[in-house]
Amino acid sequence: MPISTDDLVQLALELSGMPELPADSSVNVPGSGMSRLLFGIDIAGAELLLARQLQCDGVIAHHPAGGSSTRDFPAVLERQIGFLVAHGVPADVAEATVRPMIDAWSMRAHAANADHTPSFARLLGMPLMNMHLPLDELGRQIMVEAIDTHLAALPHTPTVQDAIDGLLTIPELAEADTQIIVPVGNPDNALGKLAVVHGAGSNGGARVARAYWEHGVNTVLYIHCAGDQVAQLRESGKGNLIVTGHIASDLIGINRYVAAIEARGVEVVRMSGL
Repeated sequence: MPISTDDLVQLALELSGMPELPADSSVNVPGSGMSRLLFGIDIAGAELLLARQLQCDGVIAHHPAGGSSTRDFPAVLERQIGFLVAHGVPADVAEATVRPMIDAWSMRAHAANADHTPSFARLLGMPLMNMHLPLDELGRQIMVEAIDTHLAALPHTPTVQDAIDGLLTIPELAEADTQIIVPVGNPDNALGKLAVVHGAGSNGGARVARAYWEHGVNTVLYIHCAGDQVAQLRESGKGNLIVTGHIASDLIGINRYVAAIEARGVEVVRMSGL
């Protein structure tokens, strides 16, 4: 059955349990009657031309592909504050920790050529949308459930490795080209209190991880973290950092979304990480 961009938005919201489309996800060029979609983690002009060559009638990106999802992206970083508070960090500390990151991303968004890729899509008459936070939130829920399920069956106090073993029950992580790593801390350390920091726009870097560690959270999980941020955290030496791998972790939510689209009889052509 053909699908529309409105249908695709609603499907993602239903899967993730989110009430409305967040700032980092948008429909750049609406479309309907689509039966063959190109889906990639990153989409730009070349991929839109490829979609036309492959006779696709719509394109989905995971990461923001321009338009409002690029301009308004910093708004979703507010979720970092909510995550910190939910794990016991005082609200004023959480705000002060995250605000510099939001400000930096705001300046980056202000300088972006946000209409570059959408202008390709409009000229080609190719429906284009991106779906970021809802799929990451879906992936976060699956990661938390996998860890909790595994830890609940343990006869001993959980270690960091035990959390990793729970994550490895998720096919996307078990079969990934990248491995789950512990760049700060040690897999044999006690897990303690864990914060799964995914589905908040990006990772929080060293400042956010340190805020967790300083307020009773022993282990922080990011799906990626820059080398300079890891180096700063190693100097702190106060907790554990699990890094699960960017693309593999993104695929957890993406693959469930793709399966739901295909269940409606729509063909999905996978590329760019899928």
